[in-house]
Amino acid sequence: MDPALRLLRELVAIDSVNPSLVPGAAGEAAIADAIASHLRRIGLDVEVHEAAPGRPNVVGVLEGRRKGRSLMFCGHVDTVGVEGMQAPFDPIEREGRLYGRGAQDMKSGVAAMIDAARVLASEGLDAGRLVIAAVADEEYGSAGADALVARWRADAAVVTEPTDLQIAIGHKGFCWVELETRGRAAHGSRPKDGRDAIVRMGRVLHELEWLDRRLQSGAAHPLMGAASLHASLITGGRELSSYPDRCMLTVERRTIPGEDDGAVTAEMEAILARLRAADPEFEGTSRRTFSRPPYALAADHPLPLALADALDRCSERDGRARENGRARHFVGMSFWTDAAVLGSAGIPSVLFGPGGAGLHSVEEYVEIQDVLRCRDTLAALARAW
Repeated sequence: MDPALRLLRELVAIDSVNPSLVPGAAGEAAIADAIASHLRRIGLDVEVHEAAPGRPNVVGVLEGRRKGRSLMFCGHVDTVGVEGMQAPFDPIEREGRLYGRGAQDMKSGVAAMIDAARVLASEGLDAGRLVIAAVADEEYGSAGADALVARWRADAAVVTEPTDLQIAIGHKGFCWVELETRGRAAHGSRPKDGRDAIVRMGRVLHELEWLDRRLQSGAAHPLMGAASLHASLITGGRELSSYPDRCMLTVERRTIPGEDDGAVTAEMEAILARLRAADPEFEGTSRRTFSRPPYALAADHPLPLALADALDRCSERDGRARENGRARHFVGMSFWTDAAVLGSAGIPSVLFGPGGAGLHSVEEYVEIQDVLRCRDTLAALARAW
C-alpha cells in the first residue's frame, strides 16, 4: 500500500470531530498525537503546542542542507460532526475512492503533505526549510491557525484543502450576524395584549431574501463569484398557547474581496430601519458575532507560478499533460480557509489539494489517485522552492 494511502486510512480512523461544533466531541488530541509520532518517525523535528486547552497543533520541520527559502504545508485535522453516517471512522475503499468522515475535508490533504515531507526527508532536502503544520479548529473559529502564526513564519504556504488539484489563489470570507425581534408575551387567546416576535422575524426573513437576490445578481469577483447570504438558525417562542416575546435568527453572509464587516452591519441595520419606518411598533436589533475576511493572492506571485510548474511536471510524468495554459488553472474557492489567517500574517498562501465529494455530508470521499498526485506535486514544489 502506498504510504500516503496508509496514512490517510489511519487518520480517517481517528475521531477528530470539533468539540466547538459538537459539544463533548473527541477533538484533535488523539489525531495530533498520531501525527506527531509519524512526523518523528520520518525524521522531522516536532513541536506540539495547544491552540486552546486540549486542542493541539503539531508542527514538523525539515531543514535543508543549505540556506534557502522556507515553505509551509498547512492543513486542519478537525472535522464536522457525523450525524447520519453509518461508519464514519471506518475507511472504506471502493472504485478508486476512499470513504469516511474527513476523507476529503481534509485528512487527504494532510496525508498528502505529510507524505511529501517523508519523500523529501528520505532523499534529503537540498536547501531551505519545510514546515508541516497540522492545526486544530478550522471548522469553527480557526484557533489553530491563529496560534500557528503567533509562533511560526514561512516565505510561502500551501493549504491543502480540497480543490480537485486546481490551484486556488483566493476564497470568500464570511460574517455571522445575530438578529433579534421582540414582541410582547401574552396568552394565546388575547391578541390585543400580545405581539408576535416570530411573525415580525418573518418580515426580516423576507427582506433578507431580497438582499440575497440582489447580492447574487450583483457585481461578482472574477474567481470567487458573487456574495451571498443565508439564514442558518432560528429560535423563538416558549409554548404553544403563548405569544412569543422574542425570536432569534442567525445569518451567515459570504463576502468577497472589497467587502468588509462594516458593509454587512450596514445592510442589516438598513433592513431593520425600513421595518421600523413601516411599523412604529417593530422592535429589532442586529449584532455581528464572528467574521473572517476573504483572501486573494496576485496571480503573478511566484508561489502559484511555481506550483503550476510543479503540477505541470508531475502531470507530464504521469502522461496527463494539461490542455490549457497554467494561468487558466488559477481559481477561487467559495469556502473560507486558514489561508486567510496565514495571508493576514504575511505568509503568501495558495490552496491545493485532492478532489472528491461530500464534504460535510453523510457520504464523503476522496479520489485516491488525487492524493498521490497531490503528494508528488507538493514534493516537486518544495524541491524547486
